[in-house]
Amino acid sequence: MPMHSPITRFLFLPLILFLVFNSVFPQICLVSGSSVPDKRFQRPDPLRRFKHYNGGFDLRDKHYLASAAFTGVHGYAIAGVWLFCGILFCSFMIIKSLRGCSASLHFKDCLNHHHILLFLLILLLTSLAIVASSLVFVANQRSLKRTEKLKDSVLGIGEDALSTLSRSIKKMKQMQYLLLPYNQQIAGNLNSTIESFRGNSYVIRRFLVSIGRIFDKAINTSYIAHLVLVSVNLAMLIAALVLLLLLWRPGFITIIFCCWMVTSLCWVLTGFDFFLHTFAEDVCLALEEFEQNPQNSSLSSMLPCMNDSDAAKLMSRIGFTIHEFISELNAKMSEIYGMLGVDEEAQKMIGITEICEPFTGPPDYKLIPDACPQNATPVGDLPKILARFKCRIEERAEDCEKEGRFLPEAVYSIAHAYSRSVQDFLDIYPDLQSLSRCSFLKNTTSDILLHQCTPLKLALRLLWASMLSLSILMITLVLTWLARAFLSSNHSSLSILHRSRITTPES
Repeated sequence: MPMHSPITRFLFLPLILFLVFNSVFPQICLVSGSSVPDKRFQRPDPLRRFKHYNGGFDLRDKHYLASAAFTGVHGYAIAGVWLFCGILFCSFMIIKSLRGCSASLHFKDCLNHHHILLFLLILLLTSLAIVASSLVFVANQRSLKRTEKLKDSVLGIGEDALSTLSRSIKKMKQMQYLLLPYNQQIAGNLNSTIESFRGNSYVIRRFLVSIGRIFDKAINTSYIAHLVLVSVNLAMLIAALVLLLLLWRPGFITIIFCCWMVTSLCWVLTGFDFFLHTFAEDVCLALEEFEQNPQNSSLSSMLPCMNDSDAAKLMSRIGFTIHEFISELNAKMSEIYGMLGVDEEAQKMIGITEICEPFTGPPDYKLIPDACPQNATPVGDLPKILARFKCRIEERAEDCEKEGRFLPEAVYSIAHAYSRSVQDFLDIYPDLQSLSRCSFLKNTTSDILLHQCTPLKLALRLLWASMLSLSILMITLVLTWLARAFLSSNHSSLSILHRSRITTPES
């Protein structure tokens, strides 16, 4: 068929698509952050016998997580010491009661002398502990909202990447289906690119599931632990005050024992809250480094991106290839019509005088879809226009020529496949640009840094400060309760002794 070669030359897309899918897509898919991170932490790692963790921010590294969690060791240590002291005190009191020993008279006299002051101190400390518990409730709710918002933002990054990859895969599968009958090499390249994109999608999905579980466990565990522990502590504060007023010593001693245990847990949560605040600072610092230099940051291994200059060169090369092709096509439009045997009258009937050039000229070659002249025809509209002049295989050439349908169906199919593929490529060009420049990631990162980091750190700092205040107050209050219980025991002993002295003369 004589017209097959001119049309194939007319739609010179094999060269374009070969260049695109052999050089462009692999670079987008296989970009990796291999640079050494700038920020490296020097923290003891309990998983390595407390040797320093000398690395950057990496959620996938158990040594980073362990070293970050160990920053709350002060709270954990105080909890252990307080619990150990409680065990020693209980052992001492049990041994003392078995031996029938009593406390020193000087200590008893001191407690009796300050009986009213001790009771007022208990009331003051109880009131302060209730206020601190209320602050913990408020800070816990606020930190929950902030961490949930951060989780949504982080997961939104992955979801944006997945949707971008899905659109690109869908378009490329359509291009592969169109080009397979005419150019198996390009179809094979497309298939390799699709598989690479699918692999990236799988990695992103797995990362989203993993990070989602980590966020959910951390958020839910922290929120529920604070809510339950502070609720129990608040109930015990009220119960202790009631039992103290009722002078029911056995119940009061039981409350002291329970609050001793709860105070230890409060210190554990204080250490955990300090770890959360440290972790939030690490996240924000890593995001700040990533925004300044994506290739040399702690997140470069988890969020690989090209640098701006390489991404600009890559997209400029794509724009240059298509720009040169369309420019050559427009320059040889009359020659192509001549090779097809189309006269001037038929050219007017077809109405294609110029193909739309969506890219600007050198040096940037930026895509501007709406910048086409009125008489220019978009590449994607070529199949619709040429369809009016298509002569089907089952029709006779003479009949087609009489009706002005001079384009063989085989030639039209080739034209349709390549022009549709170019249009599909133009459709996904913004997505490819977004993938190469990581623009969706950088935009979300900037939003987190501007609007979320400071409120999140303040919320977690308030939570830690509230728990620290409550823990200190509970230690002071429990010790004050012990003094009050000891005073009650002293009064009981004195009353028994007084009764025995009264009954002895009568006997």
